[in-house]
Amino acid sequence: MTTPDALGAALPGNTHHTPGGALRRLPLPPSTPHRIASEAEALQAAQALADEWRVDAAARDHERRLPWQEIERYTASGLGAITVPRAYGGLGASYETLAQVFVTLCAADPSLGQIPQNHFAVLQNLRDMGSEPQKRRWFADVLAGHRLGNAGPERKGRAAHVLEATARLSRDAAGGLRVSGTRFYSTGSAFAHWVPFRAQDEEGRIVQVWVRRDAPGVTVFDDWDSFGQRTTASGSVQLDQVQVQPEDVVPAWQFEATPSLSGPVSQLIQASIDAGIAQGALRDAVDFVRDKSRPWMDSGVARASDDPHLIHEVGQLQIEVDAAYAVLLEAARTLDALAAAAGGAVDEQASAQASVAVAEAKILTTEAALQAGEHLFALAGSSASRAAHRLDRHWRNARVHTLHDPVRWKYHLLGNYLLNGALPRRHQWN
Repeated sequence: MTTPDALGAALPGNTHHTPGGALRRLPLPPSTPHRIASEAEALQAAQALADEWRVDAAARDHERRLPWQEIERYTASGLGAITVPRAYGGLGASYETLAQVFVTLCAADPSLGQIPQNHFAVLQNLRDMGSEPQKRRWFADVLAGHRLGNAGPERKGRAAHVLEATARLSRDAAGGLRVSGTRFYSTGSAFAHWVPFRAQDEEGRIVQVWVRRDAPGVTVFDDWDSFGQRTTASGSVQLDQVQVQPEDVVPAWQFEATPSLSGPVSQLIQASIDAGIAQGALRDAVDFVRDKSRPWMDSGVARASDDPHLIHEVGQLQIEVDAAYAVLLEAARTLDALAAAAGGAVDEQASAQASVAVAEAKILTTEAALQAGEHLFALAGSSASRAAHRLDRHWRNARVHTLHDPVRWKYHLLGNYLLNGALPRRHQWN
């Protein structure tokens, strides 16, 4: 029997919640969201949600309170469907708008803002690899309020690297398809209705398998215990002989040699999250200096905000944050232009150009997020380090999220492309 918990009913507060076992709670069944009619409306909706999320962001982080209700309101806003192509009934929003939405949300609460990252990355995968029937069905699902998660790469065990898929499809006694395996870094799966993931088919080829979050044999564990991005629920997914329909398998192996924008779009989202973290940290630093910091005794000023050294440092940090954001939007516009010129089917050079543009943005947004999260305390002073202010979350979030993929390899990608004309490898981290 389905319990109220399983339907997403209100549970007792998760104050100081410790991550651990299987999540009993399932998301609410999908309900048709608001249909956003323009990209301007999408940006307005993102700002409205950000204003709401910012109020309790510090408390959610401190209590490690998973944002069930907030995610439902996000879906109801219609933002989850903005990149569904117009040919399938969606808005077909630009990559520039997608980046702006993520920056706006993550400036308010980057843990909550990160949760839809895999939803949009999977939508791009669907555009690039799905069959026409799969596109029609799953794009329609998203327009109807379904959320997409992801069961990510293995954290340890038999997987040699993040691209290796150890989940496997097999046949049961009746000839039906089943999949088993354990995945980690599964941001969004706790709140999702569909959970796609990489697996090996019966011939050892890479496929993308879509399973329902509530399917028998699918268990999501709340075991994400990082010190930052604490409420993303990016933990484990266990698959135990989960039944799979043939039409729910995308033959990803057929597209391994096909250039696409899937990797650059995924990375654009990651860079946007970091840009949002940087903006949020700088905003809180400025507010604290203006409202709470005391001037240094030798400054000769009555307010910390009149200290010429602080004025200079705030201006310098603002330039770094703004520059990262500007390059991010330039990279997004590059993706938009490449997609438009190619009609959606990019070639090797265009795919490489997209990866290079996004790598530049990723470098700068990484540095801006870390710098803003760290320098906040040098600007605001020792009182800003008190636990009551909970400003440490900015650096913790920046440090954890920027580890998503090592930025040192972005420098390598850029240098190798410029010096040697080497095209970046095509995967979700480029």
